[in-house]
Amino acid sequence: MEEIKTITIEDKEYPKILKEIIVPPEVLYVKGKILASENCFAVVGTRRCSAYGKEIALKIAGDLSEAGLTIVSGLAPGIDTLAHLATIEQGKRTIAVLGTGLDEKSIYPRSNLNLARKILETGGCLISEYPPGTPGSKFTFPRRNRIISGLSLGILVVEAKRKSGALIAANWAKSQKRLVFAIPGSVRSLNSQGCHYLIKKGGKLVENANDILKILNLPQTKTTKLKAKGKTPEEQLILDVLKEGALGADKIIERTKLSAQKVTAILAILEINGIVRNLGGNIYALTR
Repeated sequence: MEEIKTITIEDKEYPKILKEIIVPPEVLYVKGKILASENCFAVVGTRRCSAYGKEIALKIAGDLSEAGLTIVSGLAPGIDTLAHLATIEQGKRTIAVLGTGLDEKSIYPRSNLNLARKILETGGCLISEYPPGTPGSKFTFPRRNRIISGLSLGILVVEAKRKSGALIAANWAKSQKRLVFAIPGSVRSLNSQGCHYLIKKGGKLVENANDILKILNLPQTKTTKLKAKGKTPEEQLILDVLKEGALGADKIIERTKLSAQKVTAILAILEINGIVRNLGGNIYALTR
C-alpha cells in the first residue's frame, strides 16, 4: 500500500470543509490522494444489515457516486463496506475514515484490508487522525465519526438500531449543521428504528438518490426502470420476481415454482453475466 502522509490543519491540502467543524483534527494521516475541496457525501449504517439494506446501500451509493459525489464511510462491515464497493464498481472515488492507524497491521476490520487497497487503486484515500500503530478502541471509532460527517455535505443512514455508531455519526452531522437523511423501513425491523427516529427528528426521508441530489441542488440522475431481459422463459421468470426487490433463493423457488436445481443453475448464469448479484447468504438482487 501507499506511504502514509501527514497533513496538518495549516497545510493547503487539508480539506476546507473539515476546518469548519468543532474540534477539527489538528493532524490527519492520509494514504492516497486527498483534496482540499470536493463534494463529499457520507453513507453509513449497521454492520448487520438486511438484504433490503444491502440492496438500497449499493443502489444509492452507486447513483450518488455516478452523479459526481465522493462517497465517505468508515470501512466497517455491512453498510459501510457496501457504500465503498458500490463506488469502486463505478470506478469513482471514495474515502474511508478509520478509527485506527493506517498501517496494514492496525487497519480494522482485517477482513477489509483488500477493500482498503481497492479504494487506493481507484483514486480514493484512507484517512485517520491516529498515528500508525494505533489500535481501535471504544473511544476511537465513535470519535472518527465526526470526521466522516465533517468531510461531507450530508449523511445518509441506511439501516441502524436506535443505539448505534451510525446514529452517533448522524448526531455529529446535526451538530456540524450538515444535512441528515435516512432510509425508512418496516416498523417491525430493529434496523429501521434508528432511521425512523432520525426522520421524526427532522431527518430527510430518502427513497432514491435524487431525493438527496435535489436537496443538495445538484444535477439529478435519470431514473430508469429495471429492464433486465432473460434469454429463456425461466430466466425471465426469475428476473420478474427480483424486480420487486432482493429475495433469498428459497423464496425465488417458491414464487417461480421452478425446481431448486433449475433456480440454482439459472442464478449462477445470471450472476456470471452480471445481471444479478449475490448479496450474501444466497440472497439475490438485480444489478444496477
